Amino acid sequence: MSDWPPKPENDHQNRQHNTSNTTGKEWQILEKAVLASVQEQRRARRWGIFFKFLTFAYILFVLVLLGKSCSMASSDPTAAAGSHLAVVDIIGTIAADKQSVNSTDTVKALKKAFENKQSKAVVLNINSPGGSPVQSDEIWQEIQYLKKNHTDKKLYAVIGDTGASGAYYIASAADEIIVNPSSLVGSIGVIMPNYGVNGLMQKLGVEDRTMTSGENKALLSMTQPVDAAQKAHVQGVLDNVHDHFINAVKQGRGKKLKSQDPAIFSGLFWTGEQAVKLGIADRTGSLNTLKRELNVQKAVNYTIEYSPFDSVLGRVGSSIGQGFASSLSQQVQSEQKINLQ
Repeated sequence: MSDWPPKPENDHQNRQHNTSNTTGKEWQILEKAVLASVQEQRRARRWGIFFKFLTFAYILFVLVLLGKSCSMASSDPTAAAGSHLAVVDIIGTIAADKQSVNSTDTVKALKKAFENKQSKAVVLNINSPGGSPVQSDEIWQEIQYLKKNHTDKKLYAVIGDTGASGAYYIASAADEIIVNPSSLVGSIGVIMPNYGVNGLMQKLGVEDRTMTSGENKALLSMTQPVDAAQKAHVQGVLDNVHDHFINAVKQGRGKKLKSQDPAIFSGLFWTGEQAVKLGIADRTGSLNTLKRELNVQKAVNYTIEYSPFDSVLGRVGSSIGQGFASSLSQQVQSEQKINLQ
């Protein structure tokens, strides 16, 4: 029999059937799209982790390579062949940190220089405005000890642009002090900078609420006035350190000091030419003239030097490693949380 005209109930059934088929296909397409998107995100994360690791490895490799090249560039002084001058640098500010002239590294270098049988003499190559009296005195004391144990080896101090304050403290221990006529030499004194801002604070309406246990604990505070007793105490401390300085210079120079003028120990400084006349230096010259005088062709530097990558590598490597590990952990955790519902 013919289905025409169509019955309303049949038309309704056909529509439901077509709608269900369409809905099923659309859901399958949507499901495939979502799955493809998730898979693509996973691939992107894996490649991201891979490239981050590759970048980290590359940076670490470059830093290690540069660090090794810097350390290889400095020659080992103990491997020097033949007669030579052993040079130890006193260049820059004298302080306890590694970047400055410090007693620990300087003493090690001096010991190697004196103990090397091929070194004909030891030279302090000085170009420093001074610094810590403690570091200077420790180097001075060690020089005295080494000179007693190596009486056959002379110690020269060659001053370049500046040999002042703590640097001259160290130089005074040498058997001879050689200067350039235009060098700045001396400044045998002690200084402690301090400032007071209590008047400025009052103008600005700032109140000092510092609390102490001990009446002198806030000594030399910038925000409080200094009374006469405190000032006298600090002056006594500085005078005591100054006395150590003066005694070291007198012991080191001895009868070479041609003048007993107290101005020598007043903190004044002089040119190299003037220093020779006063007896705080022996003669003018340089490292090259000393090499010719001693008939030595080679000068070997015993100064302990640190590559800038020695301190940077640890910090940079640690921070990069921590950052990479944190990133990797976050990526793995987020990937594990992705579940298609």
